[in-house]
Amino acid sequence: MLNAAPPLSPYHRLGRTGAHRWWRPVAGTALVLAGGVGLILLMFGLAGAVAALTGRPTDADGLPTFGPLPDLALDFLTIAALLPATLAAARWVQRRPAGTLSSVAGRLRWRWLAACLPAAGAAIVTMLGGGLALAAATGEDAGLGGEPAGWGPFVAGTLVLLVVVPPQAAAEEYLTRGWLLQALGAFGRRPWAPIGVQAVVFAALHGWGTPWGFADLVVFGAVTGWLTVRTGGLEAAIALHVVNNVAGGALSAAYGRLTVEETAADLPWQLAVIDVPVLVAYAAVVVPAGAPAAPRHPDRPGARVPAPAARPPARRHRAGCGAGVAGTAQTVSSPSLPRSFASARLIRRETCIWEMPTCSAISVWVRLP
Repeated sequence: MLNAAPPLSPYHRLGRTGAHRWWRPVAGTALVLAGGVGLILLMFGLAGAVAALTGRPTDADGLPTFGPLPDLALDFLTIAALLPATLAAARWVQRRPAGTLSSVAGRLRWRWLAACLPAAGAAIVTMLGGGLALAAATGEDAGLGGEPAGWGPFVAGTLVLLVVVPPQAAAEEYLTRGWLLQALGAFGRRPWAPIGVQAVVFAALHGWGTPWGFADLVVFGAVTGWLTVRTGGLEAAIALHVVNNVAGGALSAAYGRLTVEETAADLPWQLAVIDVPVLVAYAAVVVPAGAPAAPRHPDRPGARVPAPAARPPARRHRAGCGAGVAGTAQTVSSPSLPRSFASARLIRRETCIWEMPTCSAISVWVRLP
């Protein structure tokens, strides 16, 4: 049986279901790592078998090589192998719907993701344009010198990127902003520590590179982590991540430099100082647009808590009960039961039945939100 978090739970608390135990996030993380590594080894094993059958050479690391584009596609797809392992951990270990990793709606909100793409495109174009202009002004080699590679390599590289980048970027988001954020969020009400931890892990997974590149990745992880909690899902982060990787890869393909030898951790300072304000601007544009089904919750600053349900009119009963004075009427309010008992607390309420010959107090346990 699958369990759900209490109603109005924020995104980072969706792993805190009725079945939550301290060991479930730990065991789930172990399953993600073991399952992801197992799938990666399986994919490389199959690639090695194909290379042996077709007589393909090996690279400097002893791995089979099929050419720049096939090798890039294989590397991206091995990262995408983490996605099914992450979904399996949520469903099998935490005993909750895997869709709760996507959003508070229990699924990926495709319309909201599509609505974030224009803002993501504008942000990445601004970052690349401003960063390359600053690099040129300061004499920094951005790695795009020389003659363009031509339409053939550019189109081929871009098509490969459009196929392999979405699952690769989504896998990274589901692993860090999804699983890790919710696994840590199950132990505390506030999202800030989980956001910070997953941002550092996200940067470390890309390698250490330059100090500027690592810091930029930490900022990227922190901003997208906050966006995920604030909008109630991964859509805004996935949109930015996919557009960033596709645009950056297409620019490299235009100059015949589409390889996997460098990562975002090797970013020069010129692009990093432009990227940070662009990330903040992207968040400032996306958040006011609003995401569907992103709940307001008391755990979030500025949350709007729904007003309590109106109580029914008070009923008047005859006197003679409890501390009532004979010959007078006593007003007794009927309790208003909430819609949900998920986060209820128990109180004891005394009531009495005036029709009985001898008035007696009856203890009634009422659940209140």
